[in-house]
Amino acid sequence: MTACIVGWAHSRFGKLEGETLESLITQVATEALAHAGVGPEDVDEIVLGHFNAGFSAQDFTASLVLQADDRLRFKPATRVENACATGSAAVRQGIRAVNAGQRIVLVVGAEQMTTTPGPEIGKNLLRASYLPEDGDTPAGFAGVFGKIAQAYFQRYGDQSDALAMIAAKNHKNGVENPYAQMRKDFGFDFCRQESEKNPFVAGPLKRTDCSLVSDGAAALVLTDATTALRMKRAIAFRANEHVQDFLPMSKRDILQFEGCELAWNQALKAAGVSLDDLSFVETHDCFTIAELIEYEAMGLAPRGEGARVVMEGITARDGRLPVNPSGGLKAKGHPIGATGVSMHVLTAMQLAGEAGGIQVKDARLGGIFNMGGAAVANYVSILDRIR
Repeated sequence: MTACIVGWAHSRFGKLEGETLESLITQVATEALAHAGVGPEDVDEIVLGHFNAGFSAQDFTASLVLQADDRLRFKPATRVENACATGSAAVRQGIRAVNAGQRIVLVVGAEQMTTTPGPEIGKNLLRASYLPEDGDTPAGFAGVFGKIAQAYFQRYGDQSDALAMIAAKNHKNGVENPYAQMRKDFGFDFCRQESEKNPFVAGPLKRTDCSLVSDGAAALVLTDATTALRMKRAIAFRANEHVQDFLPMSKRDILQFEGCELAWNQALKAAGVSLDDLSFVETHDCFTIAELIEYEAMGLAPRGEGARVVMEGITARDGRLPVNPSGGLKAKGHPIGATGVSMHVLTAMQLAGEAGGIQVKDARLGGIFNMGGAAVANYVSILDRIR
């Protein structure tokens, strides 16, 4: 891969009073260009990741990026979408633009979710499932993953301790992330026990097992390796893979996350590395059961043994392979269109040594897994600092 990240920006995630979708987009676009040290006039192409699905009345949003600066007028701008992997879809389109000869590409991901009434949020998110089968699922998309968790428990035994460990780990990591929506260390006991503040939401999943409803945005500036090496920083894509699976869960073994497994295998092969070479991973913990199954799909544990990975501390901040040192979607938040871009920004920050309190010591190679739907759209990137 020739594309490199040379600049980035990240808003705070959460319920952002006084912000609009437009203000979030223009803020990170402006800041990312400044961070990269390039002007709006230098941009050759713009890609916006924005899921929407009913979260915004404004549904034609690619040109909102141009609002950041009049000098962006007349630049090619396209919106892309692939459910909860929308941000990574935008990153991949940006990489393809660079590989096709565009020199400077601005990638933005954004979503404003908290201004939507609660019942509509659930309905909007459920659109990322196969509606003929899952359209009437109680508790919306949480209900879909609640069914996945229930099926996993039935096949491999009760995993409540492991799910609570994942939630506690990610919340603890998120405390030091200034962008995170929830910066509170709840501890294992709170995450493990059902309570008034932590009720069951769907199947065996409690509130602490579910990612947050969030507003937020993030942006990247991409360029080719030759140009990047003349700039202040250069984080190269050693690999960027996309695997799309069937939408109906009835057509696959949903406990396998086969698309995730294939995307990881392809990315590691393309990068010429093994999982053991990675310094850390940012993975898609929309629900704790997802992170658990992803351990197995990426090859950290055999099928049905993902619990061991978290229980033995392998994925802790100081473990053999830290997973979600940012706090993940669980603590950081999950503004749908922004999530994949955010994961790339935070990974680039780690590799540049600019991650502050969430910095992984001696981080040299970072892996990212972002998915849309229930392991339908699967994206894996492997990033390496070359300057």
